[in-house]
Amino acid sequence: MSEKTDETLANLLKEDRRFEPPADLAEHANLTADAYDRAAEDREGFWAEQAERLTWAQKWDQVLDWSNPPFAKWYVGGKLNAAYNCVDRHVEAGRGDKVALHFVGEPVGDTRSITYAELQDLVSQAANALTDLGVAAGDRVAIYMPMIPEAVVTMLACARIGAPHTVVFGGFSSDALASRLEDCQAKVVVTSDGGYRRGSASSLKPAVDEAREKAAGLGHTVEKVLVVRRTGQDVVWDDSVDVWWHDAVESASTSHTPEAFDAEHPLYVMYTSGTTGKPKGILHTTGGYLVGSAYTHWAVFDLKDDDVYWCTADIGWVTGHSYIVYGPLANGVTQVLYEGTPDSPERGRWWDIIEQYGVTLFYTAPTAIRSFMKQGREIPDARDLSSLRLLGSVGEPINPEAYVWYRHVIGGDRTPVVDTWWQTETGSIMISPLPGVTAGKPGSAMNPIPGVAAEVVDEEGNAVPNGSGGYLVLTEPWPSMLRTIWGDDQRFKETYWSRFEKLGYYFAGDGAKKDTDGDLWVLGRVDDVMNVSGHRLSTTEIESALVSHPKVAEAAVVGAKDEDTGQAVCAFVILRDSAVGDGASDEQSDIVAELRKHVRKEIGPIATPRQIMIVPELPKTRSGKIMRRLLRDVAENREVGDVTTLADSSVMELISTGLSSGKGED
Repeated sequence: MSEKTDETLANLLKEDRRFEPPADLAEHANLTADAYDRAAEDREGFWAEQAERLTWAQKWDQVLDWSNPPFAKWYVGGKLNAAYNCVDRHVEAGRGDKVALHFVGEPVGDTRSITYAELQDLVSQAANALTDLGVAAGDRVAIYMPMIPEAVVTMLACARIGAPHTVVFGGFSSDALASRLEDCQAKVVVTSDGGYRRGSASSLKPAVDEAREKAAGLGHTVEKVLVVRRTGQDVVWDDSVDVWWHDAVESASTSHTPEAFDAEHPLYVMYTSGTTGKPKGILHTTGGYLVGSAYTHWAVFDLKDDDVYWCTADIGWVTGHSYIVYGPLANGVTQVLYEGTPDSPERGRWWDIIEQYGVTLFYTAPTAIRSFMKQGREIPDARDLSSLRLLGSVGEPINPEAYVWYRHVIGGDRTPVVDTWWQTETGSIMISPLPGVTAGKPGSAMNPIPGVAAEVVDEEGNAVPNGSGGYLVLTEPWPSMLRTIWGDDQRFKETYWSRFEKLGYYFAGDGAKKDTDGDLWVLGRVDDVMNVSGHRLSTTEIESALVSHPKVAEAAVVGAKDEDTGQAVCAFVILRDSAVGDGASDEQSDIVAELRKHVRKEIGPIATPRQIMIVPELPKTRSGKIMRRLLRDVAENREVGDVTTLADSSVMELISTGLSSGKGED
C-alpha cells in the first residue's frame, strides 16, 4: 500500500481500554505465555506436541512436508479416524455417561440430551446405514439439514467410513445445492423433511428434489437421499431413491469398527462463494485439521472438563465444523446444540438457554451481539448469566462498543472476550487473545496464537511498522490449512498464493493494521477499503465509529462512486430501540447530522459520510455477514443484485421503500 494509505490507516480509531485476564483464569490457564516462545523456537515440535492430544492408530514419520509449496502435507505417514477421536475414545476412557450434546429444538420443550455412549451408538448406526446405501471410503456425501443431532451424527458417520462430506447450509437454494452436488459428485444426500425457523416449519426435501433434477441436467446422478423426519410435513417420495432415516439408521447395528485413514485423507469439502460465480470447494484433510481445531478450541476457550460450551453457528458454515463438531467433540466437551433463531418464540431465548444449562463458554457473531444491543439490556438482565466465564466472537471484526457491551452486559464484567480471526480456508483460529495471558483490547484480535505466524505487509511483502496498515498474511504453513480447491489446483494457487508467491505467503484478501502496541486490527476485505480523495479508508473503522454513538445499534458502510472524490462514504444505520422516535423527517435529519458530526470527531473530516440512511434492517446472510455489494447497488442507484443467499430477502425491499419515502438523508 502507498505511504498515504499507511498514514491514513494509522490515524483512524484509537483504543485505550484494556481488560486484564481474571487472576483465577490466568493461574489455571491451559496455555501460558511461554507457549509463544516454545512455538517460535520449534514450530514443528510444538505442532507435534499438539498432535499428541489426539489418538493415532499409527504415528507419523514427518510432522510437515513443505517440499512442494503451496501443497502441504502434515503428519506424513500417520493414520487416525476423526470419528473415533470425537466419540469412541471418550467412551473407552470411561466417560460414556458424560453428555455430549444438549439439543434444544426451536419449539419450546423439544429437548434431548445425548451422552457420548449414546452418540457412539448413533454414529455407528449411521455409518452402517450409509455403507448399506453404497457409500464407501472416498465417496462424497452431501448434507442439507437443520441444526439437529442427526446432522452432527451424519458428519461423524461420514468421517468414520472415510467418505468426505460437504455440508450445504439449509438456507441455500436448490440451485446452490445443485452446483455443489455436481462439483463434488455427491453420491448420497442426507436431508430432512424440514426444520423449524421463527415458529414455523420450513421445508428442505423439495429443494433436494429440485437440486437432484438440476444436477442430473448437468450430467451427475445422486443415487440415494436419506431423509430424517423432523417436522412431519408431507414430502414427495421416490421409492427408488428416497430412504427414511428411521427405517435405515434406527434399525442398523450399533456395532461398527472405525477404519484408520491416512492423515491426508480428505475429511470434508466446504464451499465458499467465489468472485467468478463458481463456488470454491475448500478441501480439508483429516489429521492436520483435527489437530488444529482441537488445539485451538482447548487453548482459546481455556476448556476445562466441567465446562458447558455453546457455539451458536450453523454446521452449514466452517465455524459449525470446527467449533461445534470436530474441535469440541475431539476434546470431549459437553455442549448445547440449538436449532432455532435467537428471538423465537420470544426475545431472550438464548439467555434462557444459557441460564437453563449453565453455559460457561459462549461463542457467537458480532452481528448477533449488535442485534441484542438494539433491543436493549433489559432482556438479558432479566436472566441469570452468572455461569458464563468466557465469551467469544467470530465471523467478522467486532466493533469496540459491541465488544464492551458484550463483556459488560452478557459477561457481567467478569469474562474475557476472545475476538477470533480465521477463515473457512484456515480451518481453525489463527489470531486471538489467549484468555489467561492477553489483556483484551476492544476491537483488536490481538496476536497470532502460538504455532501460527501472521504478519501485516505492504505491496512488496515487507512487514509494516507499528501504527501502519497493509495486507494480512500467514507466513508459515499450519496444520489445519486448506489443501486445495476441490478439483482445481490452479485456482487454489492463483486465489491464495499468487500475490506473494515469491515469499510463499498465504493471502486471502483481508486488510489489517498494527496499532502502536503492535496488536492486530482486522479491517475486513481489501475490497471493502474505499478510496476517498486519495485516502484509503476502511469501512470497518467507520462502522465502528458509528456504532460507538449511543443511538446506533448497527451500521454498514460502503464506498459509492463520486465525481468529486472518486468514492464517497455512504452509511446505512440501524438505531437502537431506545433511540427510535416517531420517525418524523426532522427528527431523522437531526440524528443524521449528529452522526455525521460524530464520525468527523472520531476519525476526521475525510471520513465524514456523504450520506447516512436510517434503515430498519441490513441485508445479511444466514451466517450473519452483511452483504455490502447489495448496499453498494442502492448507494449507486443500480438495480439490486441477487438476494438468494440472504436470511430475509425482503430486507432490500424495506430499505428501498424507506429510502424512497425520504429516510435516506444527505
